[in-house]
Amino acid sequence: MRLDILTLFPNMMAMFFDESIAKRAQVKGLVEVHLHDLHDYSLTRYGSVDDYPYGGAAGMVMAVEPLANCIEELQSQRRYDEVIYTAPDGRQFNQPMANELSLKQNLIILCGHYKGVDERLREHFITREISIGDYVLSGGELAAAVMADAIIRLVPGVLGDEQSALADSFQDGLVAPPEYTRPPEFRGWRVPDVLLSGNHAKIDEWRHAQAVERTRQRRPDLLA
Repeated sequence: MRLDILTLFPNMMAMFFDESIAKRAQVKGLVEVHLHDLHDYSLTRYGSVDDYPYGGAAGMVMAVEPLANCIEELQSQRRYDEVIYTAPDGRQFNQPMANELSLKQNLIILCGHYKGVDERLREHFITREISIGDYVLSGGELAAAVMADAIIRLVPGVLGDEQSALADSFQDGLVAPPEYTRPPEFRGWRVPDVLLSGNHAKIDEWRHAQAVERTRQRRPDLLA
């Protein structure tokens, strides 16, 4: 998989992709992450890629021409499955979406900033608009990092145990059941006996019942 991330702050993004699972995925050769500084596509000598909005509204808008030039340059080199824009009004990111995107080969993620991007870019270049929640961030870099992390960990071979990802919250429409590890007893607090029984059928049954109950208590919207 190849991820091309278009951002005003590549140094901020570089720190994220140089750690943990994202870094291991790249070292293994399973994922390529390329950061593109949008200032490099500026049409001004000052490196700016934004301008005042028509109509006199407050704030600044990312200009269409430098962003279009960046995207077209990348698209001239390879075919991209999606050109994603991190937008507060986009479709909310979730686990099924992460699963779907993890099967793609080439993705562009454009990190929004200021009041957003010129609408003409959204109309003619963006294929998918994604939000990570109903709130506004200073920029789309954090949203891009969240999405990239959720996607990268699902790429086959990235995790040491691929079954681990399949047991994550939301993969089956439920939150995950409670988890325990050693010691079996701490300050009188015992691990449930069924988890120590070795009876895998009973353990699976217990885990599912716990996941359903925890979902009912904490995320009843998922059951609906």
